[in-house]
Amino acid sequence: MNITKKLINWYSVNKRDLPWRNTTNPYFIWLSEIILQQTQVVQGLPYYVAFTTNYPTVFDLANAEESQILKLWQGLGYYSRARNLHASAKYIVADLNGVFPSTYNEIIKLKGVGDYTASAIASISFNEKTAVVDGNVYRALSRIYGISTPINTGKGFKEFKALAQELIDKKEPATFNQAIMEFGARQCKPKNPDCAVCPFNGKCIALQKDSISELPVKLKTLKVKKKYFNFIVLLSLDQKTILEKREGKGIWQNLYQFPLIETVKPIDIATIETELMGFSILKNKKYSVSLYNEVDIVHKLSHQHLFTKFWIVTTDQKLPEGVSVEKITDFPVPILIGNFIERFNF
Repeated sequence: MNITKKLINWYSVNKRDLPWRNTTNPYFIWLSEIILQQTQVVQGLPYYVAFTTNYPTVFDLANAEESQILKLWQGLGYYSRARNLHASAKYIVADLNGVFPSTYNEIIKLKGVGDYTASAIASISFNEKTAVVDGNVYRALSRIYGISTPINTGKGFKEFKALAQELIDKKEPATFNQAIMEFGARQCKPKNPDCAVCPFNGKCIALQKDSISELPVKLKTLKVKKKYFNFIVLLSLDQKTILEKREGKGIWQNLYQFPLIETVKPIDIATIETELMGFSILKNKKYSVSLYNEVDIVHKLSHQHLFTKFWIVTTDQKLPEGVSVEKITDFPVPILIGNFIERFNF
């Protein structure tokens, strides 16, 4: 079975017309690959267009304010990708004179770039023969070859990387890499793939053994934590509220949020009122408290589930240190906060 030729032939017929496939510019390829980490194409495409429009060169991205980049990134999640993108752009401009690195070994040194992203950029932009291994590739190869080695282990990565490297087309590494990723995304889908029209249905070991749903194998190592978030939404006489910038490390680093009371279990309005007594901003002010949502808004992250309530605190006095409610949409916020702001309609 010549999987390499079959994949390239399948790709020539079935590939989607996507903007990053019409260029070999490493800056654009890099942007697309970082945006598409942990993100489906349909969701990532508008962000790619926004970033290439607002920051058409690496110099534009490097010179932007981090808050602007985080705002444009809002809704994509995994905000460390945006921060790493900005840091790498600054490095390319300051240390490499704006010239994007041209080999796998140099590209992988960029902040936020791992084996997959470095392989994709090196092959697509510079025709380097280095195979990509992502979720789509793991899925396709594990099923076609019947490989049950867990993909989230060092052994699994080495096995799949070696196999992909063996299969890569030596003359068209870029085409092969894009073909196998597209095949995994559109044909060999995670659930209910249409095996009847698959070009490998005569040789696919998983299909023969009726183990499509069991592959690829991934060890469960992550324990999801529950957290209870209580956001305090202050509304003052002068139409202001309070937003706080999250400091320190964390997925929402440098994003803005309403004052937060985090607890290990659900709390009631009496507890909230007690907590508010310690808010210096409310000292000597009269205020009333009401609950916006009776049912928790559950925000699921890879490592934790946030059970969230928004408490509306209204005061008939002014908040000189507050932010005008007309300007809160200018701030980069987590999508959980962004969705509330949109629904609440200040």
